[in-house]
Amino acid sequence: MFESLSDRLSGVFRKLGGQSRLTEENIREGLREVRLALLEADVNFKVVKDFVETVREKCLGQEVLKGVSPAQQVVKVVHDELVALLGGETTALDLRGRQPGVVMMVGLQGSGKTTSAGKIANLLRKRKMRPYLVPADVYRPAAIDQLAMLAKQLDMPCYPSTTDMNPVDIARAAVEEARAQQASVVLLDTAGRLHVDETLMQELVAIKEAVQPQEILFVADAMTGQDAVTVAEAFNERLGITGVVLTKMDGDARGGAALSIKSVTGAPVKYVGLGEKLSEIEIFHPDRIAGRILGMGDVLTLIEKAQTTIKAEEAEELARKMQKAQFNLEDFRTQMRRVRQMGSLDTILKLIPGMGGLREKLAEAGGAVPEKEMARTEAIINSMTMAERRNPDILNGSRRARIAKGSGTTVQQVNQLVRQFEQMRQMMKGMMGGKGLAGGRMPRLPGGLPGMGGLGGMGGMPGLSGLPPMPGGSSAAKKKKKRDRTKRKKKK
Repeated sequence: MFESLSDRLSGVFRKLGGQSRLTEENIREGLREVRLALLEADVNFKVVKDFVETVREKCLGQEVLKGVSPAQQVVKVVHDELVALLGGETTALDLRGRQPGVVMMVGLQGSGKTTSAGKIANLLRKRKMRPYLVPADVYRPAAIDQLAMLAKQLDMPCYPSTTDMNPVDIARAAVEEARAQQASVVLLDTAGRLHVDETLMQELVAIKEAVQPQEILFVADAMTGQDAVTVAEAFNERLGITGVVLTKMDGDARGGAALSIKSVTGAPVKYVGLGEKLSEIEIFHPDRIAGRILGMGDVLTLIEKAQTTIKAEEAEELARKMQKAQFNLEDFRTQMRRVRQMGSLDTILKLIPGMGGLREKLAEAGGAVPEKEMARTEAIINSMTMAERRNPDILNGSRRARIAKGSGTTVQQVNQLVRQFEQMRQMMKGMMGGKGLAGGRMPRLPGGLPGMGGLGGMGGMPGLSGLPPMPGGSSAAKKKKKRDRTKRKKKK
């Protein structure tokens, strides 16, 4: 998502970083590149024109701040304008008023409405709401069955629609049934249609009049780029959409639709789909997305992912084990699996400031791909017995040979894992040593994530030896600091 735009903008800011001061000429030159980057990202031409003009005026009108480079000033202005372009602030679903609240999903065929209905229902349940799914697509074969299967997978109620029913009657009856079952929100999945199909568009208007939805979400395939914006505009004119769900953002490296849709339709992006799994959807935060585009990372989203994946009690227990150097390979494997549940390592790295391009750099340098190293590490640990995982000290030569054979690796790779794990365990003991769990609070580990068991300091992880350590995560750096302290004491 936004990969090509992020790369292009990084190049622009690097060029500006070589300037000693901002002038009209170097601003014009830099913004010419910004304009091209946005157009290549498939952003609407009028939106690009207005955006670049606003940034130019603000850059020229700003006083030069002491201690801030010209490039940093331009980045600040571009960041603020990107946030405004993306909608300014996070817009949640507004379900106030009559209960149950009704959310109507509309859009083209194949845009991902049915899956998005299931994903949003899953998110709303986490907010202690009671969703009720309603399949009103009587035209697409198996559309009703698809939503019914998703409801079963999520263990949620679903209205028993049939293909011989009228969509307007389905919507009206489903809302009454949801009220009887004391559901708090109804998610109405309508049939996909072209905005030029007058008969089907009129059907949507009839459904809207019948159930009076608080939210009408237009579901758009992000990979269609400007076409998504054009269609959204047409749906908005007929229905008055209140928000947009952009799907397949994981497959679109440009992101032009996300940057154009709010300016053109006035409807904010509320959710983005990032994969096929029901958990792979995010609330759209304009400020966080702007930070990702400019390579600043997105630590808040990373922390939220960690908090939903790792239980507080589990983190507390892990912290105690680390403090006493009782952290074993069984614990490490559990933590590694938790990280995988948060998404691919590539996705996680992009959320950490300054780490976005690390995977590509590793590939260019011929380094190992972290995902493959993690898989190999887990295979080695899986080949150990429970006793060996809990006490790596008993791993003698014959045991290591058996583990290597069982995991399809070499004895050298097994030795490397055990050696790196021991180094990491000692490093963690040093970081946690003597401080205890003050006030019963969960300690903050490297990378700022609670209870991540060394996964913040990625350089010290077995299976991730190709990655540089995060700040404060290197045993070599700690030894250097200790030597420096000793030298200062001798001088005194």
